[in-house]
Amino acid sequence: MTRLLLDQGLPRSAGKLLSVAAWDVVHVGDIGLSRATDQRILDYAKRENRICVTLDADFHALLATTDAAKPSVIRIRKEGLNAKAIAELLLKVWPRVEQSAIEGAMITITEKSIRVRALPISAKRR
Repeated sequence: MTRLLLDQGLPRSAGKLLSVAAWDVVHVGDIGLSRATDQRILDYAKRENRICVTLDADFHALLATTDAAKPSVIRIRKEGLNAKAIAELLLKVWPRVEQSAIEGAMITITEKSIRVRALPISAKRR
């Protein structure tokens, strides 16, 4: 089962739409982390074996600078998406990124591409 943690910038209703597709989704606002630091959110995602979905570039920077192997982070870099569009986007790209996300990856979704970088980002992999 796909287990996601949606960051504060994403609508809670996107999680509800994904839950209909049998995904296990929680929003940081629903678990008392709406004002938490990015590191605390990553720690929660790792502990709970969840993939973090965000609009925030800082999550990828934290993973890269700490040599973390988990959690995976999916960064959405598309402007103006509503909850339905976010849910549809994640459902559409999931088959292409699922294995990488399970193993540990930084995933970026843009208008034109999907980029996947395996974790950890260490000197050996650069």
